[in-house]
Amino acid sequence: MLQLTHCTEMFSVYSSIERVEEFKYLGTTLTDQNSIQEEIKSSLKLGSACYHSVQNLLSSRLLSKNLKIKIYRTIILPVVLYGCETWLLTLREEHRLRVFENRVLRRVFGPKRDEVTGEWRKLHNEELNDLYSLPNIVRVVKSR
Repeated sequence: MLQLTHCTEMFSVYSSIERVEEFKYLGTTLTDQNSIQEEIKSSLKLGSACYHSVQNLLSSRLLSKNLKIKIYRTIILPVVLYGCETWLLTLREEHRLRVFENRVLRRVFGPKRDEVTGEWRKLHNEELNDLYSLPNIVRVVKSR
């Protein structure tokens, strides 16, 4: 009988839970619409903060490109991809992730001197894809 009373108390506690539009659980934002957009925005914001904390290393001439890629893959990427196993990506989210990754990779690989004009320019997306031989961020998300 004591056990039944305890269960009744637990039930009454659960029946008075407040309904909210979104909440954070284990570092993941859950919404009442089951939308993942806010979660990806939040992850990219955290990834940007992480990126800014190491951007001096990523632009340093003293470090090799391989070491900079390892910094990206071991420090920045896990922050962005935390909880990505539950993401269902739309084209818009895929684009956001690729834009973030390309920004980091442009810092890693630096500018390129144009052969015709001799001026420095940013690397194009295709050039980044050629230089970065590992799976891109979208493929990593889809493989998890």
